[in-house]
Amino acid sequence: MSTAPFDAHRPVAHLRPPANWINDPNGLVFHDGTYHVCYQYNPFGTRHANMHWGHFRSTDLISWEPLPIALTPTPGGPDADGCFSGNAISDGDRIVAFYSAYRRDRWDQPVTTATSLDNGRTFAPRGDLLIPTPPEGTTMYRDPYVWKVEEGWRMLVGASLDDGRAAVLLYDSPDLETWTYRGPFHTGASEPFGPPSAGLLTGEGWECPQYLPAADGSGRGALIVAAWDDHDGPRAVLALAGEERDNVFDAGPPQLLDHGPDLYAPALLPAPGGRWLLWGWSWEAREEEWSDADGWSGILTLPREITLTADGRTHQRPAEELLALRGERILRSAGLASTAEPVDLGTVGRSFDLTARLDVTGTADLRLVTAPDHSEYLDIRLDADAGELTVDRDHASLDPRARGGTYTIPCPGSGPVDLRIVVDHSVAEIFLSTGETLTIRFYPVGEQGCHPRLDRPWRLEARATTGATLGYTVDAWELQPLQIKEPAPSAPGRKGGAS
Repeated sequence: MSTAPFDAHRPVAHLRPPANWINDPNGLVFHDGTYHVCYQYNPFGTRHANMHWGHFRSTDLISWEPLPIALTPTPGGPDADGCFSGNAISDGDRIVAFYSAYRRDRWDQPVTTATSLDNGRTFAPRGDLLIPTPPEGTTMYRDPYVWKVEEGWRMLVGASLDDGRAAVLLYDSPDLETWTYRGPFHTGASEPFGPPSAGLLTGEGWECPQYLPAADGSGRGALIVAAWDDHDGPRAVLALAGEERDNVFDAGPPQLLDHGPDLYAPALLPAPGGRWLLWGWSWEAREEEWSDADGWSGILTLPREITLTADGRTHQRPAEELLALRGERILRSAGLASTAEPVDLGTVGRSFDLTARLDVTGTADLRLVTAPDHSEYLDIRLDADAGELTVDRDHASLDPRARGGTYTIPCPGSGPVDLRIVVDHSVAEIFLSTGETLTIRFYPVGEQGCHPRLDRPWRLEARATTGATLGYTVDAWELQPLQIKEPAPSAPGRKGGAS
């Protein structure tokens, strides 16, 4: 549990270990009837250091079993200072994890592997580097992503080039052991993209590359990359839709994978039935000292089903299994708001799953009120004229250590807008029926200078500006916690263990 006496901001339906730091989801694989989700993990504290791979597995995405730490740095070995990001594949009776081997005495993070023969219970590191030398002309090199094709296996590695371009590099192999470098799969100079007010860049380097093939077998696909800059680190997540020709990916303009400020380094899992699932890292949007006091930092997003549409967009929605987390229906309201006076829709708790149909002329919003005097609230505002849905968290916490900001999603400018909002203590994930998403962290405290009260309900309001109308139909359900089993004991002789 958290080291804090109580923790009103710790989500209950989002994966993370009981304490300490986590970041990128890693090693996502379905093997022998089981989903495996690993993640970057510091077993010793709440800051980014001592990178291991933590590990959960599940048969249904609802009940999760914590397993012993999957990957641990080897003193004096190729990963002596950290087992950094990568992915995993299912190959016969084994799981093979591919990851970045970090040492402080070299600039690159070359690729190495570890193998499990007991459905993820333990992993044996290979002990040397799989690809020891980066291609000439690279200035960043990390984060392998391996997937199967008819003729064998392919690997992408995130990179930057000495001419200033970001890149994803391509390798192939017939047997997972002998890899041939085929050159840059895709490159791009850093340039502005997304809403002008956001100040986003496509990045000087690309981390955590992932490849999503189109479900129609057409050869189209989407390259998903985390944009990174040397001077200020993570920037955004890009989706680049296109088609491969002769080992080079020809992509259209970059798109935002998620329109919020708090999702990075997403990872894909090819699931049964032809589905592709995606998890991302949602970092903290509060000062580090606050996270330190609570004893944890970072969560994984909800699992999402992701597809590539015929017109070249990524479409995301919550995984179907998450409907099983809906508990009692706590709110059902329909009506019309047409004045500046708010309409009280009812109360909700700190974790809920909400669906809404909003039909707006002008500008109107749903407001989640989290303080009794209405001084603290999260606004979800729909502007029909601009064709935008805006999430405003400038008043979402009375604690000045929490970040503010407003973020927008494009949405239909006419007709009703359907959306689903999953709120879990300190995170809101918003899904439009168009497939656009927005992930945002917020930290309600309820009253200035007070600890948040767990027993005080929040309120939901419908609000229309003067001259606007808002037709609404809103349903909300309690969001039940994930079922986390007792941690499995560490295997004899292994360094580290489940925390």
